[in-house]
Amino acid sequence: MYRGDLVTRRSYGEDVVFEILDINRQLAFLRGVEYRLFADSPMHDLNKVHDYRLTKDYMRSHSRVQQTHRLIQQYRREQQETNLQNMIVINEQDEEQELQSYFEVPGKVLHLDGDSRYLNKSLDLYNQLRVPVEGHYIQEKDMPDQLYDLLPKAKPDVLVITGHDSLIKNRRNRDEYSLDSYKNSRNFAKAVKIAREYEKNKDTLMIVAGACQSHFEALLQAGANFASSPQRILIHALDPVQIASKISYTSIKETVNMSDVISYTISGIKGMGGIESRGSYRIGLPNIKKSENNH
Repeated sequence: MYRGDLVTRRSYGEDVVFEILDINRQLAFLRGVEYRLFADSPMHDLNKVHDYRLTKDYMRSHSRVQQTHRLIQQYRREQQETNLQNMIVINEQDEEQELQSYFEVPGKVLHLDGDSRYLNKSLDLYNQLRVPVEGHYIQEKDMPDQLYDLLPKAKPDVLVITGHDSLIKNRRNRDEYSLDSYKNSRNFAKAVKIAREYEKNKDTLMIVAGACQSHFEALLQAGANFASSPQRILIHALDPVQIASKISYTSIKETVNMSDVISYTISGIKGMGGIESRGSYRIGLPNIKKSENNH
């Protein structure tokens, strides 16, 4: 086996597929393909993956992502039907006069990611869902300082702060409620606080923060609307994207349906949670481009 090969670990029931990042003697350093996870493993514990599409990891993740796509698309269709109904103009005789065309202004997402590969996968999904996004690969420790410059320039409606995190192994007296027990939760919490200093209103700037096993309570206390991980479990690489996309296309007149948005994630309620928040989607009149095409 070599760098770049896809593998599973026998001792963990081959539940997660990894890419080999490096090999030092007989120890392999791994990165999760679908989950935001770094690990290491003895070479003898690894099985090489010959067809990734046949693995349990791919089939579970791919099926769930596709299901989420269908749910979001269905929601968008229902939303567009509602918008059209609301655009009917009534004349003085209370008769339907014409159906105005409108334009959409979904919320803009600023996505900071501590892993360039996951950032690219996230940007692909945003584009598929037609969510306006600006993405930056920034190491977790540098995120708080970078936000001072990025927030005034990007002016996002939704901020995603994610990357890699974990409970630190083999630490004496490890306390799940102490930030000292986490690889990057402190960095994420600092970044959230910086963002909240920039915009205190939680309905003007929605923040989705955290990664695998992150300190959920600390991130919410810092000012996040949604965060990982209530049960300190691994989260799917695209879970923050699913939540941000739902916020982006939920009307500012409505609160984000909490059960819906959590059900859109692969990790579910054990991996992601949050507080009631408004959407950031707006519609406008008239649609100038369509009006011009009609003349």
